[in-house]
Amino acid sequence: MTVMQFEHLGYAPDFVDYQQAWEHQREVHAAVVARERPDVVLLLEHQAVFTAGKRTEPHERPFDGTPVIDVDRGGKITWHGPGQLVGYPIVHLPSNKDVVAHVRRLEDMMIGVCADLGVAAHRVAGRSGVWVLADDRGGDRKVGAIGIRVARDVTMHGFALNADCDLGWAQQIVPCGIADAGVTSLSRELDRDVTVQEILPLAERHLARVFDMTTDEANEAARARGAVQGTTPLPVGLL
Repeated sequence: MTVMQFEHLGYAPDFVDYQQAWEHQREVHAAVVARERPDVVLLLEHQAVFTAGKRTEPHERPFDGTPVIDVDRGGKITWHGPGQLVGYPIVHLPSNKDVVAHVRRLEDMMIGVCADLGVAAHRVAGRSGVWVLADDRGGDRKVGAIGIRVARDVTMHGFALNADCDLGWAQQIVPCGIADAGVTSLSRELDRDVTVQEILPLAERHLARVFDMTTDEANEAARARGAVQGTTPLPVGLL
C-alpha cells in the first residue's frame, strides 16, 4: 500500500497563482525525492493562465498575443483557471519505464470521477487525457487533460479536469495541439452546474484507488477536509 498525502493549496475564491504553485511543486518534489516527505498530491484551482509544454508549436499559442508561461512538463499548450480541478501528484515511480502507467492511472481516475456523475468518458488512441466521444451534441471533446514530468524517478505536474470553467479560452489557442477536436466540461455534458467542490471528494477517492492508498489513509485524508462523514469506506485497488 502507498503512503500518500493530499495537500490543498486553494480554491474559489482563493485561486492559486500558477508561478507560486509551480515553485511549491519544486519544493515538494525535492522533499519527496529526498524522502523527507511521503508522496503528495497537490490539489487546487488556478487563476486563469495559459501554460505551454515543451512540444508546443508557435501556431498553437494564443492568436491575440495573450501571455503564456512556458513550463517543463510534456505535452503542448493548455489553460488552467476557475472551474477546473488541477492535481499535481508528486510520487515515486519504480523507474522511468512506469511513466505510461502513471498517465494511465490519472486517466483512470478522471474516468472514474466522470462515471460517478453519469458522464461516459474514455481514452482515445494516440491522445492522452480523457474524452467524451462524438455524439449528437458534437464531435470528440476533451474533458480532462494530462501533462507530466519525471525527474529522479519522481513525477511533477499532472491533470486538469473541467468542472464548470468558461470554455471560451479554447477559442484563443489550439488546445493541447489538437485542431480537430473540442473541449468540454462536466457542467456542459450534464446541463447543470458541476463545481470543483462537488468533484473534489470524488477525485480524492479515485486517486486513493489508482495509487493504492489504504482505506484508513484515504478516509483520514478526506475527513481532514470534511469530505467524508463517519467511516464510509473508500474503494481501494490497483489500476
